[in-house]
Amino acid sequence: MAPASARVLDAADIARSVSRISHEILERSHGSADLVLLGIQTRGVPLARRIAHSMSGIEGATIPCGALDITMYRDDLRLRGARSLEITELPAGGVDDRVVVLVDDVLFSGRTIRAALDAISDLGRPRAVQLAVLVDRGHRELPIRADYVGKNIPTSSDQAVRVRLDEVDGVDEVVVEG
Repeated sequence: MAPASARVLDAADIARSVSRISHEILERSHGSADLVLLGIQTRGVPLARRIAHSMSGIEGATIPCGALDITMYRDDLRLRGARSLEITELPAGGVDDRVVVLVDDVLFSGRTIRAALDAISDLGRPRAVQLAVLVDRGHRELPIRADYVGKNIPTSSDQAVRVRLDEVDGVDEVVVEG
């Protein structure tokens, strides 16, 4: 029997979340100067690009955006099967003395973000690092919290939150399974 699932965000909800997060980042940062967005592979990358595009429309300036692969920084490599490496791509100017906004789809245990912080420290020394996530589902194992959240979705630990994005999956939705 397949696990029960419920859609909690549709394409319009995701678009509103991206727009709200974009405005919140710009408000907190007093504009786009010195901002760099880094999307965590895989679904954080298209989310970061959407946020950068939204912010560019608001500010009238291009917002630097890149991609971050944290595979080799994970603390569970030996527990998971082999995984292919993705691309890490820094925007021109890098991250030194910039405000880096990490972007990911789901914040759960905090371990992915810890790995991303380790990866960033190998790439340069940002002035500050902030975190934007589409979904915060709770159940943290590390003292990490998001600065910008699209939606808080309380879940049980045996449920799964699946973010599907058009650029990767052909549809925009967030589903809770289990």
